[in-house]
Amino acid sequence: MLDHLLAPLDDTITIDQLTVAPYPIYKRLRAETPVLRVKSVGRTFLTKAADCKFVKDTPEIFSSDDPNTPMKRAFLAHTLMRKDGKEHLAERMAMAPALMPKTIQEVWAPLYRQLADEYLDRLPKGQIVDLHRDLSGPIAARILAHILGIPEASDQQMIFWSQALIDGAGNFGWRPEPFEISDRANAEMDALLEKAIARVRVAPDRSALSVMVNAENPIPTSQIIANIKIAIGGGINEPRDALSTIVYGFLTEPEQLAEVRRAGKWGQAFEEGIRWVAPIQASSRLVTEDVEIGGFYIPKGDTVMTIQASANHDEDLFDHPERFDAFRAKNLHQSFGSGPHHCGGAHIARRTVGAIMLEALSERFPDMTLPEPETVLWRGFGFRGPINLPVKLG
Repeated sequence: MLDHLLAPLDDTITIDQLTVAPYPIYKRLRAETPVLRVKSVGRTFLTKAADCKFVKDTPEIFSSDDPNTPMKRAFLAHTLMRKDGKEHLAERMAMAPALMPKTIQEVWAPLYRQLADEYLDRLPKGQIVDLHRDLSGPIAARILAHILGIPEASDQQMIFWSQALIDGAGNFGWRPEPFEISDRANAEMDALLEKAIARVRVAPDRSALSVMVNAENPIPTSQIIANIKIAIGGGINEPRDALSTIVYGFLTEPEQLAEVRRAGKWGQAFEEGIRWVAPIQASSRLVTEDVEIGGFYIPKGDTVMTIQASANHDEDLFDHPERFDAFRAKNLHQSFGSGPHHCGGAHIARRTVGAIMLEALSERFPDMTLPEPETVLWRGFGFRGPINLPVKLG
C-alpha cells in the first residue's frame, strides 16, 4: 500500500470556514490534495466524486456505524443512519410502505398539492417576504408531519426539532450548546410520540408511524422513535433547502426560469439545485479494513468523510460546476447518496418540490424577483442551504 503513505494532514482548515464558505476550499482540495486528513474535523476528507462513490458503494469496508460521530449524542439513539447490513435494512424497510411510489401518488402528492395552495395563499403579493422562513420551511414541516404520522406537531415544533437535531449531528467540534438544545428537542419529541403511538394503534393510517407500530413483526418501540427522529432531522431541511436554493438559482438566472417555464423542465431544475448546493454536504464512514484511496493508505479504524458537496462540483464530471444550470445535460450528482443508504425520501422530495411546488410557486407569482441577492446568507458544513431568502412577490 504505497509503503503505508498516509494522506497529508491539514491543521489550518477550520469548521467555521467550512460552515461559511466551503466551496473554494473544496475546489482547492480537488486540485491539490483530494484525500486529506483535516485535524479540526477529525476525518479524512474525500473530495473527488469517484472516491466518494467508491466509499458509499462499498459498505463492507466503509461502515456507517461510526462511534465517533456526534449523531448518537444528538439523537440520544443509535439510529438507522449509523447501522449496516441486515440491521439497517430491517429498520429502513419498517417505514418503507409509507414512502413507496404508490403511497406517494395516492396519499402524499394530493395532500401536498392542497397544502401548497394553502401556504401560497398566505403570502402577500407585491410585498417582500422571507420565502425561506415563510414558505420553504413551513411547507416542508407540514407535509413531513403528515407523512410521519404526527400531524398534531406544529410547523414551529417540527422546524425547531429538525434544526436542533441537525445542529447536534453536525457538531463535530463537540461544543456543549448544540447538545443542550437537541436534548430539549428530544424531550419534546418523546412526549408527543408517546401519545401519537397510542393513537395510531387505535386508528391506523398510512403514515410511517402507523406502518411501523402496526407491523406484523414490529421493530422495537425505541427504534420506531429513533426512525421518526432521523426522518424529522433530514426530512425538513433537505426539501426546504432544495426549494430555497432552486428559487435563488432561478431568480439570479431569470432566463433559465423563463425557459424552464416554457419547457416544463421542473424536475430537471430540481436535480440541478440539489447538485449545485447539496442539502447534505458530507457523510462519515468508519474504515473496517486497511484500504487505499487516491494513492494513499487509509488504515482500519480511520474515519473518512465523503464530501458530496465537492463531488457534485467535480470538474471531471461537470462543466462550470459553480453555476446553477437548470438544463445541465448530464447530472450525476450524489446528493441522495448511493448504495444501501440512498436517501429514503428521494421520491417524495422529487414529487413534492420538483414536480409540484416549483411550478405552483411560479404560476402564483410569475413576476417574483430577488431585489438584493447579496443579502442572502448561506451556512452549513454537514448540512447547507440559504438561511434567508428575501424575495418580492409579483
